[in-house]
Amino acid sequence: MKIPVLQRSNLSILLLSLAVALFCAPRVRAQTAASSAAQNVPRSAPASTASAAAQSPATPAAASAKSYEFDIAATKQWTDTGLDLRAGEKLHVTATGSITYPAGNSSKSKPRTFGPDGLTRGWADLVHQYAVSSGGHGALIGRLGSGDAAQAFLLGADKQYEAPVAGRLFIGINQSNKDASGAQGSFHVTIEVTDPGLSGAAAALAGGPADAPIPGITPNLLEKIPRRVSDQQGNPGDMVNVLIVGSQDDLVRAFTAAGWVHVDSSVRNTVLTGFIDSMEKKDYLTMPMSALYLFDRPQDYGFAHAEPVKVVMSRNHLRVWKSPYEVEGRQLWCVAATHDIGFERDQRNNGITHKIDPAIDGEREFVNDTLSGTGLVIARDHVTPKNALTDAKTATGGSFHSDGRLVVLVLKPTASASAASQ
Repeated sequence: MKIPVLQRSNLSILLLSLAVALFCAPRVRAQTAASSAAQNVPRSAPASTASAAAQSPATPAAASAKSYEFDIAATKQWTDTGLDLRAGEKLHVTATGSITYPAGNSSKSKPRTFGPDGLTRGWADLVHQYAVSSGGHGALIGRLGSGDAAQAFLLGADKQYEAPVAGRLFIGINQSNKDASGAQGSFHVTIEVTDPGLSGAAAALAGGPADAPIPGITPNLLEKIPRRVSDQQGNPGDMVNVLIVGSQDDLVRAFTAAGWVHVDSSVRNTVLTGFIDSMEKKDYLTMPMSALYLFDRPQDYGFAHAEPVKVVMSRNHLRVWKSPYEVEGRQLWCVAATHDIGFERDQRNNGITHKIDPAIDGEREFVNDTLSGTGLVIARDHVTPKNALTDAKTATGGSFHSDGRLVVLVLKPTASASAASQ
């Protein structure tokens, strides 16, 4: 049957319209899904956070409301996913793809290609500046937040992850800036939300609980706590700037989870541990620190947090003393935290000693942020004692200054401690 010209023209237009609709519809749906994902990311977070997520450098391509995909370029150390996680939110992270590091200057050096689990650690890794010291070189890693206190963790090719506190998720590669400058390739990452996490405003509060008065931390108690520690000769030194409430197990668990390491108590232990760690291709962070005194005895614990290659001259470190006081039936610990930033003359004997950052409040907040980021801090507050210390010198003669406040951290009880109290 012969179709009139006008009908043929109308039919052509109809077929063309159908083809355009079929071609464009999936693309519109994909864009809508991605847009919904960006808008849905904060999940009860403040509007300012939602805006930041929408402007994130990495825009997730969402397969559904609970699944996101990213390409992590080899040339970057960290990529902002734009995802603001809630406390307790659970993710299943999987990754594929490969990255190649070019051959070095040696004639025996060859290009190295690897997947999301990274390269096997070798002797050269003993002096590196990778974010996850125990992870493979070039492995896929993550962290909550972008500050110096954000603790990086290993993701690899397959990881079940639960956010300990609320925060912005960053994904990176366990490599140095030098590695990134010559690297090629990328990892394709898929994030599936398996549990949306806790509900309520507190669950969306980044970095842990908000400051609030802590019962038992009274002006009378604060007056009993010395403002400063001293050396063996009685010379006043570092400031007591952190108070921690919890058992010994609670204390050790929190510092360990926050990436702090227990410091050796003697030079003999240093040599032995350093040899063993070198044989096992581990980083050695536990160089000893000198004994200082509070309550007429040396510290009960020393903890350090540092980049391995910088540990000799620069590290965040602190000393902890068990106080004779309790807060609502739980042990109170006193902490003097400082940040070593180099060396200076020891004015007691003209020797060489570590120089601390004189802006000592920065180290107080580093302790606060690292411990609070573990999810093991259930309450915290900043308090100003009577006769607050604002300017002073260390036992070796170095000066420091402060706003005089102490941060108080109440730790989540361990399971054994909770059972014992019932």
